Amino acid sequence: MLTNVDSAAFAVFLALFVLVTGMGFVAARWRKPETLAHLDEWGLGGRKFGTWITWFLVGGDFYTAYTVIAVPALVYAVGAYGFFALPYTIIVYPFVFAVMPVLWKVAKERGYVTAGDVVRGAYGSRGLELAVAATGVLATMPYIALQLIGMEVAIKALGLSGEVPLVVAFLVLALYTYSSGLRAPALIAFVKDIMIYIVVIAAIAIVPSKLGGYGAIFTAADAAFAAKGSGGILLSPAQIMPYASLALGSALAAFMYPHTLTGIFASSGGNTIRKNAMLLPAYTLLLGLLALLGYMGHAAGLKLASNNDVVPALFKTLFPSWFAGFAFAAIAIGALVPAAVMSIGAANLFTRNFWKVWIDPKVTPSGEAKVAKITSMLVKVGALLAILLMPTQFALDLQLLGGLWILQTLPALVFGLYLNWFSSTALLAGWAVGLAGGSWLAWSDGLKPLHGIDLGAGPVAIYTGLLALALNIVVAVVVNLVLKRMPQERLSREAA
Repeated sequence: MLTNVDSAAFAVFLALFVLVTGMGFVAARWRKPETLAHLDEWGLGGRKFGTWITWFLVGGDFYTAYTVIAVPALVYAVGAYGFFALPYTIIVYPFVFAVMPVLWKVAKERGYVTAGDVVRGAYGSRGLELAVAATGVLATMPYIALQLIGMEVAIKALGLSGEVPLVVAFLVLALYTYSSGLRAPALIAFVKDIMIYIVVIAAIAIVPSKLGGYGAIFTAADAAFAAKGSGGILLSPAQIMPYASLALGSALAAFMYPHTLTGIFASSGGNTIRKNAMLLPAYTLLLGLLALLGYMGHAAGLKLASNNDVVPALFKTLFPSWFAGFAFAAIAIGALVPAAVMSIGAANLFTRNFWKVWIDPKVTPSGEAKVAKITSMLVKVGALLAILLMPTQFALDLQLLGGLWILQTLPALVFGLYLNWFSSTALLAGWAVGLAGGSWLAWSDGLKPLHGIDLGAGPVAIYTGLLALALNIVVAVVVNLVLKRMPQERLSREAA
């Protein structure tokens, strides 16, 4: 298990991990309610999180450990194309400002905990409720698994090999999530985000001075892409449409996930959400700075076995051991917050929209909380087994499908907030066609996120999730029109 461990880095890493573990268990006493045996308290923190807590919590589960690893890795591999994550985070905030306070108000007034609850309340359809809930759980599982990948990369950089450290870390996560619910990741998010900011600011301030400045960094990156024959520090004309479609599709999907909705539902009010929509762009700045680490990897001349190793390798090469340990701890702790919220969001969906509806309709609030706690642990175990038993690349491919899948819940969840025109049958038909059609396109393209279509001026690559969403909406509109005409045609025949 020990392969050339750096003792200073490991000591710093372990100290910070122990600190965060303690905070996770102490969180049960933070803003202590009368009881945690209620989904409103265990799963939503009492719906009382103010502006700052919500800012750290939403940012904590929106910007994950895998984001810290994956975005620089993508930029390292393909260049400017990897920056699509920046415009998508800018696009999503107006959407959050306009839509999420309305969704929060509906959920608060009617005691809804999940997207499935909202859909059932809007349309009275158990089938549509189950479809939305099942899609949420399905899309979340590979996302949790990817947090493990981010943590695995950080642990490997310390010199630790094997699965035991990863298993221990996520057993600890499972236990304090079971004990403290959403309060644990909310409290830990403060530490996690501050650590990530310190790491990024240190990197952008110190690394360029060691590599000859930003001019030298961009020159080295451009030369590396030219030598490879692909990628570049500027977008090519053929990349503009896929870049834009990935940004738009990712923005629309981002706040449909159960973990981001959980952060919204846990807020204390609509104004809290609006304030966060104005404050969260600070995370976009952070993301842009993180992405630059991919270019710095080329300038540092790193030789990597995997693109995912670019950030840990950069810190191991250019920083003292103790700070490298701090950076690895920030990455690993960055996995704990979103993984906890994701498992809680999935558990809430299973409990409210499957267990309570189909297994035990008379379950008490304390019974609901107990089922959710057990489910949250099982979800983490499932994600852990997925990483241990399947190839990492397969988990990455599944996550790409996750965005496609969760996008198909947008019409059912959002349209009902503003329109009474759609029927549940039409939305269910759109969901089924969008999910099946999008999955088939992705599978036929080798689980790649883009699909080529011919718009008359030659083939163009567009995000498959966006194509599936368009198909979803078209089918929903057509089915709804057909259903609305049927009674009129029947009356006309009877009159004749």
